[in-house]
Amino acid sequence: MTQTEMLPSSLIVIPCLNEAAHIGALLHQLRPAAERLGARIVVADGGSTDGTRAVVEEIAGKDPRIILLHNEKRLQSAAINLAVARYGGGTGYLIRIDAHGGYPPDYCDRLVEEAQATGADSVVVSMLTSGSGTVQKAAAAAQNSKLGTGGSKHRHLSVGEWVDHGHHALMRISAFTAVGGYDETFSHNEDAELDYRLRQAGYRIWISGKTQMVYYPRSSLKGLYFQYLGYGRGRARNVLKHRMIPKVRQMVPLLVFPVVLLAAFSFVSWLAAVPLLLWASVCLGYGVWTAISQRNPDIALAGISAMVMHFGWSVGFWLQLLGPRSQRGVA
Repeated sequence: MTQTEMLPSSLIVIPCLNEAAHIGALLHQLRPAAERLGARIVVADGGSTDGTRAVVEEIAGKDPRIILLHNEKRLQSAAINLAVARYGGGTGYLIRIDAHGGYPPDYCDRLVEEAQATGADSVVVSMLTSGSGTVQKAAAAAQNSKLGTGGSKHRHLSVGEWVDHGHHALMRISAFTAVGGYDETFSHNEDAELDYRLRQAGYRIWISGKTQMVYYPRSSLKGLYFQYLGYGRGRARNVLKHRMIPKVRQMVPLLVFPVVLLAAFSFVSWLAAVPLLLWASVCLGYGVWTAISQRNPDIALAGISAMVMHFGWSVGFWLQLLGPRSQRGVA
């Protein structure tokens, strides 16, 4: 029996938008794995205008395993739901690939092997962040640290264990469809929202100890802020939808926006600015300490990146939590 015959067929889905610079190399990397696993590769494009579709069409013309799918709703959650609905029938596993990430050559193989070995319904992975350029390197250093992410398990290498949540990589399509797939009203945090429903339905999530992916962060502080603003909104919608209590590591950055607002009253009393100064000192000090300890001056701005992440997340959470009921995702 060949390896392809031994492994259940898989559906590899790549949601993307304007990824012409990366999609070609990513597809060439995934094609051997797709052949080994007997998998289709569906590129669910949200309306790219940079030539992404042309790149995919050219490669698909040479490889019938590759399919270009138009995702008119544009969101990643909708892209994966659509791909599974169209091409997931009779397929064992869904493998989610981010267009702007880096993967080992055997990434898909290891995911399927661990799903089979553990019996997991979902295999998630560690997401290590890497960058080039001063701002991106600083953002990567912040996102790889406990200061930036609060010690989230999927932000650090794992030896393999059962978890509540992680960076989405593989799911049994039967489990995915049983809980209704992604909630397409979520533009951010749709993965954590789905993981909650999977666990509530009795499905199990395993974080891989054999493979991981590399994420490339935003290359500007403005982009980083708006990304975390969206993350904060998504987390608040998750809390509201499922009546969840945020974890301690999520509650701490929630204080950042109130602390900044409090500092506006420092003209009344200088004490109002003390919490803001303490937070800034910790973050900036962390950046300097990290740069010195790693002998890497490029990451001295990691503290500033962490501050941008904290502030964006906190603002997003409070705006979603306190906004109009119709916009809060509350039934």
